[in-house]
Amino acid sequence: MYEASDLRKNLKIQIDGEPYVVTDFQFVKPGKGQALYRCKLKNMITGSQFERTFRSVDTFDPANLQERKMQYLYQEENNYCFMDSESYEQIFLTAEQVGDAVQFMTENIDTDILFFGDKPLGITLPTFVDLTVTKADPWVRGDTAAGNSKPVTVETGYQLQVPPFVEEGEKIRIDTRTGEYVTRVK
Repeated sequence: MYEASDLRKNLKIQIDGEPYVVTDFQFVKPGKGQALYRCKLKNMITGSQFERTFRSVDTFDPANLQERKMQYLYQEENNYCFMDSESYEQIFLTAEQVGDAVQFMTENIDTDILFFGDKPLGITLPTFVDLTVTKADPWVRGDTAAGNSKPVTVETGYQLQVPPFVEEGEKIRIDTRTGEYVTRVK
């Protein structure tokens, strides 16, 4: 059980049988009376947001969330198929649930999928992924107007800025949190 004093940003709690994440938190101590906790909450299933004020005596259940290792298999229209690495059970996530992670997903990549009971909520990719550059314009020596980077496209269709020495066909490592180039991979 969580108490109101445990509330903080990114805490996942359960209210009325649904999982919520605290997106903003403010402690208010009026001159008279009881301390208040103002929170912005986001429903982890529907994505709806609202504000609610709690008193210091309020308690909450922790959200019943599990993370399972799953492997991305393939895309079928707007759904993405994942397989549990232990039970070989397959589930489908919608494009909304996958979100921006699709820019870094290749077949057979291992991911963590967050579940509330049996409902998949979202996906967490590894921090770094290695992708092959499929399109890179040649960099002309002395081209200082373009700066020290050039745009490239990787095998998933994602575009990013890389140093001028990166060539087409090379593998590069990308940070999935920021979407930025990290290094070349041998």
